[in-house]
Amino acid sequence: MTHDTSPLSLARSLLRCPSVTPEEGGALAFIESVLKEAGFEVHRPVFSEPGTPDVENLYARYGEGEPYLLFAGHTDVVPPGDPGRWTHDPFGAEIHEGELYGRGAVDMKGGIACMMAAALAFIRDNPGFKGSIGFLITGDEEGPAVNGTVKLLDWATARGECFDHCILGEPTNPNRLGDMIKIGRRGSLTGKIAVEGKQGHVAYPHLADNPIPGMMRLLNGLLAEPLDHGTEHFDASKLEVTTVDVGNPVSNVIPAEARATFNIRFNDLWTPEGLEAELVRRLDEAAGNSVRYRLTMEPSNAIAFITPPNAFVGFISDAIEAETGGRPKLSTTGGTSDARFIVKHCPVVEFGLVGQTMHQTDERVAVADLDRLAAIYRKVLDAYFSQTA
Repeated sequence: MTHDTSPLSLARSLLRCPSVTPEEGGALAFIESVLKEAGFEVHRPVFSEPGTPDVENLYARYGEGEPYLLFAGHTDVVPPGDPGRWTHDPFGAEIHEGELYGRGAVDMKGGIACMMAAALAFIRDNPGFKGSIGFLITGDEEGPAVNGTVKLLDWATARGECFDHCILGEPTNPNRLGDMIKIGRRGSLTGKIAVEGKQGHVAYPHLADNPIPGMMRLLNGLLAEPLDHGTEHFDASKLEVTTVDVGNPVSNVIPAEARATFNIRFNDLWTPEGLEAELVRRLDEAAGNSVRYRLTMEPSNAIAFITPPNAFVGFISDAIEAETGGRPKLSTTGGTSDARFIVKHCPVVEFGLVGQTMHQTDERVAVADLDRLAAIYRKVLDAYFSQTA
């Protein structure tokens, strides 16, 4: 069977696969068949971890030697919710008024389809190019992210695979295609504070110890001064308190304990260890000798990182400008992504579709954007491999 490798056809085939995390749903099998037909060597490793579902992944490579450009992404999607709330079947890949509907249309099966279309067209036109093109596709990005990209990268590295650069196809554009490239991401760190008190009757406060004023002092101490004022490529680090709770359903009892949770999105001035030390300093200062508290920091695998604007970023920016007429903003905003794992192996840049409808009912992508994104990726490939021609 010869596959239609246009961006739209590939995207529709992927959208029809119900690959809700952790189900493969036929998506990786389809990618495997298309890439094998084009001459890629394809592997489908399955990874396991106690307490988590097994996850299928895909790694494919075409060519030999350097430079090695890797395309990365995920085929798993979040659940569609109530299908009755969708205008079109969430796994039907229907087209209406120039837009392709389906769960994963922008996050990120549409992006994978564009990567594939661009790579296959480049290989057809340049059969003897010097270097390698690869695909690293996980089925675990929307879930626990335990049996996906991290283990797939380790597996590939153990095989001796060395990547020079990577493009991750997450939907990076806020409004229109070409708005934004992600050249880095902030780190993420979550902590929990517990303040000990003594439960008692509100009418006899001298027999109790209310932990709430102590918690207020601690939180004020954390928030009184900014963590920093930002860097060249990052906004200021920001601590946000996300819960404050005493578990008290009545009004006449002083609670025994107060608890709070916070999250910090931090820039490249900090490490998790450095942040924890600063938090302890602030809390100890606020607590003095009167507030008994416990601080628990959750493990973090999300550090701040940056791919400095260089020739690789320039290839992508030039390709976007040539296709769209506008120069993209170089950004480090947003949440975490699998780029935080990839950067440990090679420089990584994120660029994909417009993300306005990701995870929403009626997720959809403009068909014209699929063609434009594939054209941008193709221009990047031409520029990237021309440097070694």
